[in-house]
Amino acid sequence: MKKFDLQAKNVKNCKIFKKRCENNTLFNEKSDTLLLTKFRNGDKMRDIIGCISSIETMGTVDGPGVRYVLFMQGCNLRCKYCHNPETWAKDSKCLKSTPGTMVRKILRYKSYMGKDGGITISGGEPLLQPEFVTALLKLCKFHGLHTAIDTAGVGEEHIGDILNYTDLVILDIKATNEVNYRKITGFSMDKFNSFLKILDTKPCKVWLRQVIVPGINDTEENILSLKEFAKNIKNVEKIELLPYKTLGISKYEKLGIPYQLKDVPEMDEEKLEKLQKLLKK
Repeated sequence: MKKFDLQAKNVKNCKIFKKRCENNTLFNEKSDTLLLTKFRNGDKMRDIIGCISSIETMGTVDGPGVRYVLFMQGCNLRCKYCHNPETWAKDSKCLKSTPGTMVRKILRYKSYMGKDGGITISGGEPLLQPEFVTALLKLCKFHGLHTAIDTAGVGEEHIGDILNYTDLVILDIKATNEVNYRKITGFSMDKFNSFLKILDTKPCKVWLRQVIVPGINDTEENILSLKEFAKNIKNVEKIELLPYKTLGISKYEKLGIPYQLKDVPEMDEEKLEKLQKLLKK
């Protein structure tokens, strides 16, 4: 009996299916049985298109180890301190790719990732492209890669599907109450709170991050509030405070977007260190 007769008895045309799998990096000679059963909809994956703003191939700050980082295009928040305004517009010029094409590029760097590295999907907001992100994470998990998303937790749909293939959620905490959240982002906390409820049902590890801006949230009161807020989130491994930087101002000028914090200085590193110590008490 030929090699694929038993494995593909439920697939009408094994040769066509195999070719489609190869095009999407779904086919693997050593585990074709598993692939044929798990990715029988591989042809549909080829029709999924993701819009990517930029790529970092050897990232070291967006998760453990060495990371291949995708910055997705599109964000529905307008944070005052955002340093990537070029990722806001969903219809902006971007790199377009299928999950299969992208995973082939990622796998070229697998040997550099070691046991701790992997892929991080950031943004923009990765939750706004759920089909692409879910498919890519699924493929990365199949190839043994550690997966992470860097998100503000503000998506539209299929969030649970994304988290099913996510090992680590790097969650950006804009604020811990509705008033401050609106001041910083311009939007309600409703979608963020909905995300937290879904996250609570998943086994994902969680890193919490908050950008600390002078005159906005650089107080002991805010840090203690963040510490209490974190107690309500499962599987939190650490909380990181990130210093506000002014590197993104030139991007606003180039895009013709008014920058709301133009008179705000960068966060003092010494004060940030003191605030970070409050989280450990």
